[in-house]
Amino acid sequence: MQFVSVRVISDDVAHLAEFYEKVTGIEARRPAEQFAEIVSPSCTLAIGGAATMASLDVGTVIFEFLVDDVDKEYERLSDLAAEIVQPPTTMPWGNRSLLFRDPGGNLVNFFTPQTAEARARLYPSTP
Repeated sequence: MQFVSVRVISDDVAHLAEFYEKVTGIEARRPAEQFAEIVSPSCTLAIGGAATMASLDVGTVIFEFLVDDVDKEYERLSDLAAEIVQPPTTMPWGNRSLLFRDPGGNLVNFFTPQTAEARARLYPSTP
């Protein structure tokens, strides 16, 4: 497992991505209309559209971890997580995602890239 990013939920992904491009000087990757990433050497700021997470408020922050198999993690965590917010779901940007709450109420996303494009964003030198 690898801590990869923090994702902010927004009702205007394009505007927030543009803001963070100006703040960081890093051009955002936009693999889907409802998703953008500001990738730095140490971590990624991901911005997800509120439409992809209908039950979450704008401004919600999610801690994101890359895992080998989301579905296996779902089985393992179903009794451990305080709440499963979203069972394993394939997102429009190509990641399979499991969203749950920790005991403090914080959101945690375990994800596994499912498409070649999603894998290439995480592993640029891998075809």
